[in-house]
Amino acid sequence: MTNLIELHITDRRPFANGHAFGESGAYERLTGRALYAVDPLAPAQRDVVDLDKAPRGSRGLVRFEADIMILKPVELSRGNRRVFYDYGNRGHKRALQFFNDASHSNDPLSLSHAGNGFFMRRGYSVAWAAWEGDMLPGDGRMVLDVPVATDNGEPITGRVRVEFIPDAPGATCYPLSGRIAAHSYRTVSVDTRDAVFTRRRYPYDPPEIIPPDQWSFATEILGPGAETQVAERAVVPSDWHIHYPAGFHPGWIYELLYTAKDPKVMGLGHVAVRDFVSFLKYDQSEANPLRSTQMAYGWGRSQTGRCLRDFVYRGYNADAAGRRVFDGVMPHVAGAGRKWMNHRFSNPIVSGGQQYEDHFNIADSFPFSYAQSTDHLTGKRDAILKRPETDPLVFHTQTATEYWVRRGSLAHTDTQGNDLPQPETVRVYLWASSQHSANPLLGAPARGIGRHYSNNVHTSLFFRAMLDAMDAWATDGKRPPDSRIPTRADNTLIDYATWKDQFPDIPGVMPLACPNALPLLDFGPDVDKGLLKEPPTLVHGRNDPGGPGLNYTMLVPSVDRDGNDIPGVRPPMVAAPLGTYTGWNPRAHGHGHGVQWRFEGSYIPFPETSSERAATGDPRAAILERYPTKQAYQAAIVAAARELVARGLMLEEDVERCAEMAADWGRPRHDVNL
Repeated sequence: MTNLIELHITDRRPFANGHAFGESGAYERLTGRALYAVDPLAPAQRDVVDLDKAPRGSRGLVRFEADIMILKPVELSRGNRRVFYDYGNRGHKRALQFFNDASHSNDPLSLSHAGNGFFMRRGYSVAWAAWEGDMLPGDGRMVLDVPVATDNGEPITGRVRVEFIPDAPGATCYPLSGRIAAHSYRTVSVDTRDAVFTRRRYPYDPPEIIPPDQWSFATEILGPGAETQVAERAVVPSDWHIHYPAGFHPGWIYELLYTAKDPKVMGLGHVAVRDFVSFLKYDQSEANPLRSTQMAYGWGRSQTGRCLRDFVYRGYNADAAGRRVFDGVMPHVAGAGRKWMNHRFSNPIVSGGQQYEDHFNIADSFPFSYAQSTDHLTGKRDAILKRPETDPLVFHTQTATEYWVRRGSLAHTDTQGNDLPQPETVRVYLWASSQHSANPLLGAPARGIGRHYSNNVHTSLFFRAMLDAMDAWATDGKRPPDSRIPTRADNTLIDYATWKDQFPDIPGVMPLACPNALPLLDFGPDVDKGLLKEPPTLVHGRNDPGGPGLNYTMLVPSVDRDGNDIPGVRPPMVAAPLGTYTGWNPRAHGHGHGVQWRFEGSYIPFPETSSERAATGDPRAAILERYPTKQAYQAAIVAAARELVARGLMLEEDVERCAEMAADWGRPRHDVNL
């Protein structure tokens, strides 16, 4: 039984120019659309908000469609009969980039897009199906077309809140979604007096109201002039744009509250993933290009890690026939996030609630952990995993950034910060001193609008080891390495004050003032029905470290004398460091100074010589005091890599890659002038 009625393959061609990947042989790429039809009253998807208000066909079913892509062995019998589903991010394909160390592409076809060939050498079929209903076509993004809900044919309206935070000066116009690539809910009126437009410096500052005659619902049109033969600009009314002639200035948070119409049924994203993967796994007809699949694994990072956690929590890992969909899931850098998509007028592209951006988002709500626990504020008891017949195995991986920015400690503590033992089917790993986004092909250090270089720790080697361990666990019951996380029991999960005492006093470095607290927001009495009151009422907040009273406790990993994380899985670059690598990076002057910059961590280079250390008063040992030569540095990296291999946390094939990256002081990743 399935709600997916057809895979419509529109294009089939060789992948990687027909290159043969060892025993798996050549691969091919299939692209097309998945066509769905679901019963809005069936228990399998009854919790999808507004599905009962979507248009129905003659049989009473709701239809929707999704872009799909599949990379598979030409000869399926030469593959490993496993499908790896990549949730992607905001319509972008990401798995090849992070598992294969390939350059990012939404149109993977060439040999370079195969990177090191990891997926192909293992025999995986890699699949994508669009799940995000607010993406607009363009740049190869995956698009999910979902219906608009109505009230018996009449438009549904409601208040919508959106932020605009520029990184550079000059912007005067935004789509109402705040993102170029995302669908905007149209305003019911272009009369600005029916909306509220404000700005504030920091999330908790009182907002300054921008008078309605100083902005408009409009867009700019640019083009060659008819008379002057130079570029001309016109401003025209638009019900899905905001125009602010004075300009959106960096260092300010702009917020618009307006009445929108025509909500999309965004919760169908979970149904799209469930039924697509279930079809690939269980359908044995000729219509299934991956028939005879034995195992299915799901991976999501950041936004889609949250989506994957919510998918499991809401029971979508059981298909419409009650069968397990994913045998194992790997949510990465999701922190404690989960709920945010399945409500009226949802905008899935919006990030999780950060310290500065989108701080008052509904992205995080109890339960935060896979294990049963009690919310000490409400008395509610719940868990993400609560359906043992269909729950998947779980590898939850996160970086230092999640502890500072995305409330990562709540993934493995109760709401008061006490250690919370996880189910035997769960492993949680901290990738120590690394940051949220870690480009495997990173070049020279970059600073952006942060006070420090962005964190440059290399971690893609862990993805490959994790997938091998997941497959062995799901297939043969081989236990993976135990969880590697900071805990209260061993004093490696600590409060901010303790951390501040541990962190070295590095000249010119301003540590983040505190981790990102979770504001308690009241979205109204119908929030559990997916109907949010906007704006919400702030019950309790402030960017404090958390503690007693009306708050959840946020804790961070302990650090050594260099400021690098002690607990977790230490990447070779952290075990043999050339600097301090943190999960936080304060915004620079003029950009919300001092508050965390999105999900960026920091790389703070060590002094290079003892003379430099003495001149600057840096308490950290110099590079040449640690490693007399670049060969000694490379040897330290290799030794750290081999220890990880011995512990089952890294593959042997990645030792040589680490050695190559460490040559010549790890340049270009590192700022070293020796």
